[in-house]
Amino acid sequence: MILVADNLNGLNPEIARAMEDLDPKPIEKLVKRCENMGVRVIDINPGHLPKRKEDRMRFLVETVQAAGSMDLILDSPNPRLVEIGLSACTRPPIVNALSMEEMKLTEILPMAVEHGTDLVALLMDERSYTPPSIEEKLALAIELRERSLSAGMPAEKLIFDPVLPNLSWDDAFFRVAESIKAVRLLASGAVFQEPVRTMAGLSNLRSGLRRKYPWQIEEACLYMLAGAGLEYALADVTTKEFQTAAGLIARLS
Repeated sequence: MILVADNLNGLNPEIARAMEDLDPKPIEKLVKRCENMGVRVIDINPGHLPKRKEDRMRFLVETVQAAGSMDLILDSPNPRLVEIGLSACTRPPIVNALSMEEMKLTEILPMAVEHGTDLVALLMDERSYTPPSIEEKLALAIELRERSLSAGMPAEKLIFDPVLPNLSWDDAFFRVAESIKAVRLLASGAVFQEPVRTMAGLSNLRSGLRRKYPWQIEEACLYMLAGAGLEYALADVTTKEFQTAAGLIARLS
């Protein structure tokens, strides 16, 4: 399982200030910290940017590349930000993310094909809604794969994300269980007659709820997803608890 740092996020106050001031130091510090922990992939998510500040995406990409050798994930629903990020990359990143939304299919998918990048396919419909059940999730995976292959995307470059819920949702635990099932079926080859790549954002679970829900819920999901064959785990990699859990998974793999 590959660990992905999702700490470089526009919702992080320290990162938001660095973006506002064009100050590379906090970003450089984060990159070095992640690399020292053995994390080799970082998710760049600038959050919502007004048009006059879209250059911040370039600033983030260039700063991360100058600070270390981490692989990049460009994470934005805004095709313009993805394009800016791609133009600043010195090697192909992973683009996050595709869904059944028309704008994603007509703008982000062709962009990923043109640049030869890997592409994360979120199991979300045209309304940005992620269905709860395994049957609905796999139906979306099949449709997204068909649309991607028709657009010229090689099958091996697709990475499927079942979209973990926030624990505040009424049916959150059911959705988590169904997401783990989806990862297992996709990664085992049961859906497409060959194993496919998968990703999950663990930080979604306790976003805004860290005082209400204990870390152990995230930890249990991490172990179960690893056992299901998850390839990429996006998480706050800087916590001591996460480092311990990831170390155990690495030793037992």
